[in-house]
Amino acid sequence: MNEEKIDFENLSYEEFKKLAQNEKLSKYEKIGFPDSYREGKEIFIFEDWIKKLTNLNKENQNILDIGCRCSDLPLMLIGKAKEKKSKLFLMDSKEMLDQLPNEKDIFKISAFFPECKDFIKDHQNKFDVIIVYSVLHYVFNETNLFNFIDNTLKLLNNNGQLLIGDIPNISMRKRFFSSPTGINFHKNFMKTNKEPEIKYNTIEEGKIDDSVIISIILRARNQGFHGYILPQDEKLPMANRREDILIIKP
Repeated sequence: MNEEKIDFENLSYEEFKKLAQNEKLSKYEKIGFPDSYREGKEIFIFEDWIKKLTNLNKENQNILDIGCRCSDLPLMLIGKAKEKKSKLFLMDSKEMLDQLPNEKDIFKISAFFPECKDFIKDHQNKFDVIIVYSVLHYVFNETNLFNFIDNTLKLLNNNGQLLIGDIPNISMRKRFFSSPTGINFHKNFMKTNKEPEIKYNTIEEGKIDDSVIISIILRARNQGFHGYILPQDEKLPMANRREDILIIKP
């Protein structure tokens, strides 16, 4: 466990590159999480993907993981792609991708999405599965959210599935920590008798809330896609304050 203090909440694309190259960090810290949030838990995340992205269990699929990073999850995805004879495209910085193995039919794309215009142009309507996991809150703060969403939708094949997952929702967090269950959770986790401090009707700069989640769903639906807000499996480390969006091209 690295003793260096890292601000996991506010990381940029460039800062992730530095994390990937820092040999003092664990593989989970390199992707922006304390070990306690991911160690031993990524198998549950992957199982949740399989439930929601049914195309992953089909053969000869084209799969894209935007912001794949370099922990166990992309390794599991590589294994699934090989099992189903699918082509897998992993997109991230070169520094992150260099941490992952080279495999047949596994294509590493070093790019910052959606600035990779040639890739987007060449792969419109090509992907049966697109995964954007634990990424959206960084997109929200670093680039144009709807430009990101629109360009991702361009890549979906007919019946293609896009999972925008592990979205921290400040509205959901407030609801949870205002509930008896959330208050008890906070007290046990923090080892305190104090209730969590929750502020309503305040500006939450840089935070995703219900309005952002719903606007993404409406954006997709108004452009001809089905959009759904889904809960995370309760075994996932932050399921009580994060949720997923599933978008399907009919």
